[in-house]
Amino acid sequence: MSIEVHTIADLGPDDRVAFFERDAGIDAISDDVHEIVERVRTEGDVAVREYTNEFDGVTVGNLEITDQCERAYDELEDDVCEAIETAAANVREFHEAQVPDDWREEFGPGRELGRRFRPIERVGVYVPGGAAAYPSSAIMGVVPAVVAGVEHVTVVTPPADEMNPVTLAAIHVAGADAVYSVGGVQAIAGLAYGTETITRVQKIVGPGNKWVTAAKAAVRGDVEIDFLAGPSEIVVVADETADPGDVAAELVAQAEHDPNASVVAVTADSDTAAAIAAAVDEQANAREREETIRAALDNDASGVLLARSMSEAILFTEEYAPEHLSIITDDDESVLERIDSAGSVFLGPNTPVAAGDYASGTNHVLPTNGGARVTGGLSVETFMRSTTVQRLSSEGLSEIGETITTLADAEGLEAHAASVRRRLDDESSD
Repeated sequence: MSIEVHTIADLGPDDRVAFFERDAGIDAISDDVHEIVERVRTEGDVAVREYTNEFDGVTVGNLEITDQCERAYDELEDDVCEAIETAAANVREFHEAQVPDDWREEFGPGRELGRRFRPIERVGVYVPGGAAAYPSSAIMGVVPAVVAGVEHVTVVTPPADEMNPVTLAAIHVAGADAVYSVGGVQAIAGLAYGTETITRVQKIVGPGNKWVTAAKAAVRGDVEIDFLAGPSEIVVVADETADPGDVAAELVAQAEHDPNASVVAVTADSDTAAAIAAAVDEQANAREREETIRAALDNDASGVLLARSMSEAILFTEEYAPEHLSIITDDDESVLERIDSAGSVFLGPNTPVAAGDYASGTNHVLPTNGGARVTGGLSVETFMRSTTVQRLSSEGLSEIGETITTLADAEGLEAHAASVRRRLDDESSD
């Protein structure tokens, strides 16, 4: 199994569906997920413990492991602690720049309008476990919430006989208030509805497998979520100046995540396309997770695509709306100007996606499955709410009074119009 070269112009209807209608694969498991969610909602910790034993093969003592996270940090090697601290500091710095300021301004005589921003009070962050440890996801989920000023940040992460100490330490450094050793559907349900141990939250964020994604879909409406994220995906736009080995390294790195990952390179140069495919095959042979990588390369939504022109390559990329977009071209800024839909963009040959995954400062919790057409990744704004504020003077109300009453009357809302006219009448009687 290796990656194939396709010509964009020759893609058939089934090929286009595979590339452009990616989904998280949650429909087939939704009934099972709803059953688990309902049991946790009604039975609390009892159901959480039973499902943890059944699905994770772990009998959990205390669900809360907040103190264990602090101990893990104290016991780690200094270089690992330093790496965690540096990554968290970079992510914190970038997200602090996003904190919005309250504002109020005059919009015409006597009409003062503005917005104020306040953090959500209780947030839950899912930090994946399982096949790989994800200390980086702890940083990406918790730090922006702390920066936003969230009063209580709860983390859930799957249990294991030996919890990964780097993940636990990262949760501690990021600043979580409470940490629970529970994963999967039962973790999402516990956050959404609360149990005897787990505090109910107002919003749940963070990536996970299809069961976690399906659980977020099931509880949405009773609790807010960030978005429904599927397997990792990348598009690399490359021209003849790109090093095929660099492009291949980006594809292999994202394929490493999940057998269902979607990895695509698109170029208008046939020699570059062939060289990328060959380099992918060579690099995959040398990777520890080769089996996972090969499965992702064989995915119908993966491939090296040959465009007739750079314009066609850009149109494909915009329609794809990738989670990660790497642009390795002679003039990457001009390519970027023509693409609006991407979760996070990596410009130039010296900006690997792994930089954003870990330590550049941007957030790696990003929309997949074309979600970048309508939303962005995790940010400080994810954890905040805004309120509009207005104050009108008598002059300001007079200025727009007739507009209000005319529209209210047109809508048949006579009491709305009356609430304005009484004030205008009071003013005229003065």
